[in-house]
Amino acid sequence: MQLDVVSDTVCPWCYIGKKRLDEALTMQGGDGITLVWRPFQLDASIPEGGVDRKSYMEKKFGAEKARTVGNTIREFGEAVGIDFRFDKIERSPNTLDSHRLIRWAGTAGCQNEMVDILFRRYFEDGEDIGSHDILADAAAEAGMDADIVRDLLLKDADKALVRREDTLAREMGISGVPSFVINSKWVMVGAQEPETLVRMFNKLLAREAEETAAAQ
Repeated sequence: MQLDVVSDTVCPWCYIGKKRLDEALTMQGGDGITLVWRPFQLDASIPEGGVDRKSYMEKKFGAEKARTVGNTIREFGEAVGIDFRFDKIERSPNTLDSHRLIRWAGTAGCQNEMVDILFRRYFEDGEDIGSHDILADAAAEAGMDADIVRDLLLKDADKALVRREDTLAREMGISGVPSFVINSKWVMVGAQEPETLVRMFNKLLAREAEETAAAQ
């Protein structure tokens, strides 16, 4: 079973959704499931180098709501072991380069770990994951060659592919993340509870087994 998770690296609900997915895969055992992370830029209009987060949030939500928008998210985060530190975040980055890194991590066999590293560095450590230095350091943390990653980041490597995957997600009707796409047919939107994910995985895996048996 192919499980594509469509998310953005600056989406707090995607971080929560990943923690819940990790728990679901542990509960289910992960047998028969191929996991791939797919890009979705919530705001591709942010310029390279990012923007001041405080000003960005106030423009998006208004000054009063911007001060409280993270309160509910913090509570949900605590329940899955995330210490959201929005107060540490100074820049709202363009996430294209972080998605490129996630794509490369897939070929290096550490994609799921890379996603976790980027979420942690942004939401808990307050690091600018639009910075090439931070991304190269994150690559090294995951066991990748930081020098190769740094060189690729300076080029246009896979920019078009990442943008195309983002477009394909929207063409499928995805407008919110995280979204879980199963076998390119079924879509579940939102940070689903682990039990919900396990039920869906088991149901579809059983269906696959029945179809395989019938075809023999």
